[in-house]
Amino acid sequence: MVSYDLSGRTALVTGGAQGLGAGMAEALAKAGATVVIADVQEELGRATADSIKQTGATAGFVRLDVTDDEAWERAVSAVVGEYGGLDVVVNNAGVEITGLVADLDPAHVRKMLEVNVLGTALGVKHALRAMRPGGVAGNGGAVVNISSVAATIAFPGIAGYSATKSAVDRLTRVAAMEAGKLGYGVRVNCVYPGLVPTQMGNQLANDVVDVGLFPSVEEAIGAVVAQTPAGRLGEVADMADAVVFLASDAARFITGAGLPVDGGMGM
Repeated sequence: MVSYDLSGRTALVTGGAQGLGAGMAEALAKAGATVVIADVQEELGRATADSIKQTGATAGFVRLDVTDDEAWERAVSAVVGEYGGLDVVVNNAGVEITGLVADLDPAHVRKMLEVNVLGTALGVKHALRAMRPGGVAGNGGAVVNISSVAATIAFPGIAGYSATKSAVDRLTRVAAMEAGKLGYGVRVNCVYPGLVPTQMGNQLANDVVDVGLFPSVEEAIGAVVAQTPAGRLGEVADMADAVVFLASDAARFITGAGLPVDGGMGM
């Protein structure tokens, strides 16, 4: 029997204070999981956790800079100490800085590499160490990394972001292979979200206009929709439901996979 029930499990969601991360945290909580928001935005993160608690679910917040190895260790210890385990880690925290390749800013690329690649890699590292046999949680689990449709298409203006999200895909597959070969009992998968009109998505639409790629925001969004067989932008719920699926026993024989949730844009 297929089950999306996450009752009795504890999930950590990075970048969970707002946008896609908040939606993913809410969906995991709705499926029964105890959810911990991990973010550098403390006030907003606590507010998101409080909002989830108002639905009757168990939720908390931990401050986490995903690029800091020691901060990851502290965060995982805090979660396991307070909630008794760790079963799901969603590596969602990410940044996108638009720019033409001809105008590439090394500082911008380094920022995306630090958050999108190193931050995700550290999240996988500490999830595996906690969930594997002998770890502080030790009951196996699921890691869901958030890549992007940008890893599968050549959309102008986002070369650095595309490169980092492609790295997330490769990282996911190697981690899944290692976890399987070493008997960790941890599945590692990733999701490729399409464009969603969150704060980040809306900023991208404005930025590609600013660098001269489109004459207006409307035309930029229209170009994305025109390239999407489903004929619309993504919604937060589309991405959140995919994360719940990959975190659940319904995906028990799925590891090392990338799930496109992009309306067909990257096919």
